[in-house]
Amino acid sequence: MPGGVPEARHRVQEAMRAWGEPAERIEAAALIVTELVTNAVQHTSTRRIRCRLLRSTEGVRICVWNRGRGRARIPAPASPADSAGLPVGRVPAAADLADDDALDHLSEDGRGLLLVDALAARWGTRAALAGRLVWADL
Repeated sequence: MPGGVPEARHRVQEAMRAWGEPAERIEAAALIVTELVTNAVQHTSTRRIRCRLLRSTEGVRICVWNRGRGRARIPAPASPADSAGLPVGRVPAAADLADDDALDHLSEDGRGLLLVDALAARWGTRAALAGRLVWADL
């Protein structure tokens, strides 16, 4: 499964190059998909992890999900004014944590999501019986 991370990153880069996306957006997408797929590999017991890249007039959405018995529905990219039903993910800032907890929290969990939060216009997650979906919009 660890081989899936570089493969996902490579496929995202290839697709976005074919679409004529700017180099900065391609690099941001590569970093985001690396973090999201890595998290999926580390935090799920299933070997069924999928990555999808969706392009619309609004931008590009990266979706990573693991499946159970059913299928996770991938939401369409939302406009910036309409994120209803697509909760924006939030990683606690170091200032939100007690001093002793801040470094421990950021050293093990959350660094990748801090990167996703910094690079994506918005991102979020959905959990259902069918699995977990994490998405990020560029």
